[in-house]
Amino acid sequence: MDKRKKKNLEAAGWKVGSAEEFLELDEAEVAFVALKLRLSEELRERRVEGRLSQVELAKRIGSSQSRVAKMEASEASVSVDLLLKGLLAAGATAQDIGRAIGNERRRTSATVHNPE
Repeated sequence: MDKRKKKNLEAAGWKVGSAEEFLELDEAEVAFVALKLRLSEELRERRVEGRLSQVELAKRIGSSQSRVAKMEASEASVSVDLLLKGLLAAGATAQDIGRAIGNERRRTSATVHNPE
């Protein structure tokens, strides 16, 4: 939000702040929300790249298509456990999940990584 708009809103009596401030989230809660968002995004990317429909992924995890949609939308009712189960069912490895959590871009199998 630009400074002028913020100043005008505050002058009109509005309180302007972040979602974290409004919800009174502490650092750990903000980090947890960000982690769930990254896992949800990774799940959708993996599913699409693997050419799986939501129905196919749902069958793999013993759930429903609507639940997979909620997983990909990072719905609050979705547990981290279910997101991890979905990622593994979509072909992610523990290393892939670690990179997703760390917000590191995935490397393709053709990419060579030199640890030096």
